[in-house]
Amino acid sequence: MEYMLSVLEELRSRGFKISMDDFGTGYSSLSLLTGMPLDTLKIDKSFVDNVATDKEKNEDIIVIRYIIALAKELGFTCLAEGAESRSQVERLRELGCEIIQGYYYSKPIPIDEYEKKYL
Repeated sequence: MEYMLSVLEELRSRGFKISMDDFGTGYSSLSLLTGMPLDTLKIDKSFVDNVATDKEKNEDIIVIRYIIALAKELGFTCLAEGAESRSQVERLRELGCEIIQGYYYSKPIPIDEYEKKYL
């Protein structure tokens, strides 16, 4: 763990930003939030899937709201993964999420197509 932390610190010192991907699932433990040099907390798509749909549950919104609050309290940027509709994007923004990614904006594309389209 100490070696990984030193590598992350070295990367940050060179201008890289460090994100915890898929927060709330798998290996993204709460204990890592205070022990790692993080810049961004990425809310896992599984939390976003039912937002602003007929399957949305109050409990899901509470979890998302608290993940966003936790990220902000710790000084991290908060990013939600997997938004597929305008209504999801709008709902996540209402909840305070700063950055939203997903198929609503674009499916993954090759770098040359990205450069032609966006640069």
